[in-house]
Amino acid sequence: MGEQLLSVGIDIGTSTTQLILSRLTLENRATPFTVPRVSIAGREVLYRSAIHFTPLLSDTVIDAAGVRTIVEEEYRKSGFDKSQVDTGAVIITGETARKENAKEVLSALSEFAGDFVVATAGPDLESILAARGAGADEYAKEHHTTVLHFDIGGGTANLALYRNGELVRTGCLDVGGRLIKVDKGGQVTYVSPVFPRAGCPAPVVGQRVTPETLQPTLRIMVEALEQAAGLRPGRDKLDAFLTEGTSWTVEEVPVVSFSGGVADCIDQPSADWLAFGDMGVLLGRAIAASPAFQKAGRFRGAETIRATVVGAGSHATDLSGSTIFYRDITFPLKNIPILKLAAGEEGGPPEELARCIRDKLGWYQDQGGLVQLALALRGERNPSYRRIQELAQGVAKGLAPLVEAGFVPIVAVEADQAKVLGQAMAALLPGPLLCLDSVGVDNGDYIDIGAPVAGGAVLPIVIKTLVFNKS
Repeated sequence: MGEQLLSVGIDIGTSTTQLILSRLTLENRATPFTVPRVSIAGREVLYRSAIHFTPLLSDTVIDAAGVRTIVEEEYRKSGFDKSQVDTGAVIITGETARKENAKEVLSALSEFAGDFVVATAGPDLESILAARGAGADEYAKEHHTTVLHFDIGGGTANLALYRNGELVRTGCLDVGGRLIKVDKGGQVTYVSPVFPRAGCPAPVVGQRVTPETLQPTLRIMVEALEQAAGLRPGRDKLDAFLTEGTSWTVEEVPVVSFSGGVADCIDQPSADWLAFGDMGVLLGRAIAASPAFQKAGRFRGAETIRATVVGAGSHATDLSGSTIFYRDITFPLKNIPILKLAAGEEGGPPEELARCIRDKLGWYQDQGGLVQLALALRGERNPSYRRIQELAQGVAKGLAPLVEAGFVPIVAVEADQAKVLGQAMAALLPGPLLCLDSVGVDNGDYIDIGAPVAGGAVLPIVIKTLVFNKS
């Protein structure tokens, strides 16, 4: 098929801001006698921006105009125009997601960067994008092993565990190189509130420090990482540094990998520990010197400091299945919350299914009433005609309040049956309707859906979690 999409990735991190532009190539891998199976067959990075320090107006406010200037200038250097962008992701990561104006910055960049670019934040997605950008998922698949990937930036360490190429879990620790900032003379200018909360010793602002005086702080941070990998007994340090709202189940892993700015300081640390005005060089050295990490196998990915932005530009976008149904839809659809039924709830008779859906619509209301959402179903393998009709009746009746409120009925099905379900629902509901399949989502997720590609056979989608951390 060879259809191509231009994808952008913009990463606004605790320490750095970066942009990449990638070409995604679509290909139909089905035979002429079967249903089309369109997938992303190739990902090529076309342009990598310079690595810029993230501009801040204060410890709590991002310089939105400064970030926008960076993005505008990098677009100019790339030779691409924002109107050419088809898909991609703008993500805000680490401690930067805690800034007072993080949402406003993302909104402004989303509007600037293209018609179907998502503005998103959250440690789960960051962990996945960084691991995929570094190639940890492919390594785990090709070597039939388990890999724990650490993406360690200025403010956080995002964790992604892959087993045989499949994502098992994600997590996030408040461990990063820029949690303590120092000037050229070694005087501390900033100390993150993470340390007293974690009960970890740390210097105070104004104190002059050396690599030796920072060792107690560094040692405990590294021990937290070791415990996350199951390479050190216990989990006391791990629990102390777990980011609020996240959890982590420990198991000993055979292989670890690293990305983020601190990863560069593990393999090729600067001779000057003050090179970046923080403790990142020393944290990288401490990880490299860890006997526990030396014992584990190590995968070195193709990307380190750029892993997250490469993941955002090349791996954030996926494709729906090719048995889809849409009528009178204005694309793109952005930031649509997911309502997923629990196991067994979609298997009852139509009236029971409709009642269940209507009851749960109340979960998604603002002060004005119902909001646009997407209903997620697991679906059934090889359902009968009668079963499809029953499912369509239950879903149509259940979503009737949403239709009456002026919203579009959107149904995302894991099983390969969205087209026939959509056709059955179309006879029951007036106006716009969208059913897409091969989409695995959960409650708490959001979905962006782009305009049809590959001759209308599939829809580009981005699944994410819009979570802004609170300090």
